[in-house]
Amino acid sequence: MMKYLILGTAGHVDHGKTTLVKALTGEDTDRLIEEKRRGLTIDLGFALYRDDGLEAGVIDVPGHERFLPNMLCGAGSIDLVLLVVAADEGVKPQTREHLDILDALGCQSGILVLTKTDLATPEQISVTKKNLLQECDGTFLEHAPCVCVSAKTGIGLAELRTWISRLALRLPERDKAAPFRLPVDRVFSVEGFGTVATGTLLQGTLREGEEADCIPGNHVRIRGLETHHRQIPAAVAGQRVAVNVKGGEILRGQVLAEPGTLSPSSVIDISLHMLRHTGDPLKNSERLTVFLHTGKTLCRVVLFGRDSL
Repeated sequence: MMKYLILGTAGHVDHGKTTLVKALTGEDTDRLIEEKRRGLTIDLGFALYRDDGLEAGVIDVPGHERFLPNMLCGAGSIDLVLLVVAADEGVKPQTREHLDILDALGCQSGILVLTKTDLATPEQISVTKKNLLQECDGTFLEHAPCVCVSAKTGIGLAELRTWISRLALRLPERDKAAPFRLPVDRVFSVEGFGTVATGTLLQGTLREGEEADCIPGNHVRIRGLETHHRQIPAAVAGQRVAVNVKGGEILRGQVLAEPGTLSPSSVIDISLHMLRHTGDPLKNSERLTVFLHTGKTLCRVVLFGRDSL
């Protein structure tokens, strides 16, 4: 029986995330002209990772701090993360920031990956590993395996594949019987087909010909489904899906949902905690940006029983 999940990258800019994904999948996730010109991941990239009994949609996130909103857009659906650190550079600001974000999002499983080991001395590798393990202490990755690799020479890739398969089997299955829910992370038009929206199916089963609510927004019909360039009659929870829709406008940040199961709200109750590396305290009635799956909007925080956190 096939196991479906989302495998994601995280880590500082230029630490080798995209190169590692290409070494594992054979696919270059940098699709934008600007990304190729600058050698820098700007938006989410996608690939397919396959192993015996495992099909993982790979989400490669940008590491530069300027593109943190794009990283957040993809991080919410990750089941198993590869936290990437260049062995010759060590732990950097976005290493810590991405780790905090994944911890706050409730990510449960991952692997620490030291890349560019062909450029580092044994002493550098040892120091980087020690510092990374210390950084992960108290987080969901404190007992994660640490694998040293080189995408250039291939060293460590077999061990990394073994760990991916081993941890993937331990992950709980997503609920395929629940009402379907798919946050939209990309929208484009295909000549002869019309609007195509892509995203990760978080739960449920989505079938060709079904109706869907587009939250917040209107009602659409599912004309066709693809996963990694393969047409399929139905998609199940844990798959990356391209959905050909007919109906009104659809935008990144909206959610395709089983009709009647979700409705918009202007108020939400949350359990709030501050990240380890946060500076100033959060004040009551402060304006913030809230990120929810692939969407974002402005909000005002109302703290109960205190003036600041």
